[in-house]
Amino acid sequence: MATLEQLIENVPSGPIHTVSVAAAADSVVLKAINMAVERKMAYFRLYDDKEEIVAMMRQEFPQLLDHPHVQLFHVDSSELAAEAAVKSVFNNDSDILMKGQIATAILLKAVLHPMFGLRTGTVMSQVAAFEVTGFDRLIFVTDAGMNIKPDLSQKVQIIENAVQIARSVGVEMPIVAPLAGVEVINPNMQATLDAAALTAMNQRGQIKDCIVDGPFALDNAISIDAAKNKRIAGVNAGKADILLVPTIESGNILYKSLVFFANAKVGSIVTGAKAPIVLSSRADSAESKLYSLALAICSSLT
Repeated sequence: MATLEQLIENVPSGPIHTVSVAAAADSVVLKAINMAVERKMAYFRLYDDKEEIVAMMRQEFPQLLDHPHVQLFHVDSSELAAEAAVKSVFNNDSDILMKGQIATAILLKAVLHPMFGLRTGTVMSQVAAFEVTGFDRLIFVTDAGMNIKPDLSQKVQIIENAVQIARSVGVEMPIVAPLAGVEVINPNMQATLDAAALTAMNQRGQIKDCIVDGPFALDNAISIDAAKNKRIAGVNAGKADILLVPTIESGNILYKSLVFFANAKVGSIVTGAKAPIVLSSRADSAESKLYSLALAICSSLT
């Protein structure tokens, strides 16, 4: 799979999944929902001020009013919207949680609630699928949004989360490149030590269903020519499907560099919870939110 449009095409015609949206009264969010409804990708449960969202629909998306695949639920605040949307997933009324026009911190507070939250006991991490011009495959980046400075055991779970997502969209044996500033082991650079340990764990069968090889710098992780120029041996050099970043700062910079410098298309979700979470930025385009929905739906099918 080389494009995110192919990802949408992989969503079964239905719909068979239900998405709960916290704070849905937003033009870009409603545009993404409208595109998904037109493609019969999912049912939607929208939580927000009902008068506001109805007025917005009347003005911009009248086709969503009284649509059989869309339900509206009135709440009085962003906090209550987050709680109601999360409870919908917790109670199995919805299969996917989606962030609307709401602060990430408010939504995550509900997601992590001890009584009705969506924790499973495993690490939650963000997985982003990028369509980058010139590449014959999707490039997955993890974790650019959840774990600040993951230790080795957390990185294992972050890899496992990303591998599950990559496999759900057809990458049967993804190549995982733990990134660092250099491609050799340096005792003074923790990222290189973790990369070496993760590679050994994979070779010993402790990390399954993928190939882990590293450390790699970014260039020789994704470019065969760069790897050859640096005389880096190994059949996996330059062929990474999944880029494991060492910290949230490096992941955030890589993510936004791909979007704003390379004009890459992206869909991203948070995985490791009871259900996939579409936690895209409020600044993301409607198309990006649609790709994120498709990624969440595909991941739910496995």
